[in-house]
Amino acid sequence: MLRVSKLTDYATAVMTCLASAGDGVTSAQALAERARLELPTVSKLLKQLAQAGLVASTRGINGGYRLARAPERITIADIVTAMEGPIGMTECSAHAGLCDHEPHCGVRVNWQRINQAIANALANVTLADMLHVPRQRASIPVRVAVT
Repeated sequence: MLRVSKLTDYATAVMTCLASAGDGVTSAQALAERARLELPTVSKLLKQLAQAGLVASTRGINGGYRLARAPERITIADIVTAMEGPIGMTECSAHAGLCDHEPHCGVRVNWQRINQAIANALANVTLADMLHVPRQRASIPVRVAVT
């Protein structure tokens, strides 16, 4: 099964809470309450998201966190990359030269195509999109081979 980590899922939820707060500053405690997550987890996420340049923090009594840029300019790919590193289905689809089988591998090119499709899908959904519940379920075209 392919899936993002729980922390990446939680980071997306926290970022969505920040996006829904608008331009204001929100405390880590308030974010934890809105996202229904534990404060230590949210604090850890915010630190990692800040290091990636996705959130900005303000210190002081009225301090807290806000998005570093508009929700329309933050993609799900940005969040996944901040939390998990480069998007890669396999080692060779993210970085060349890490696999001993690479010189004679017959499937690498196709893994790279799959990896690019997933990266593009994540890059085409913004944090602003995550704020809106779709009215109908999006259909994903599926090719079926008939033998």
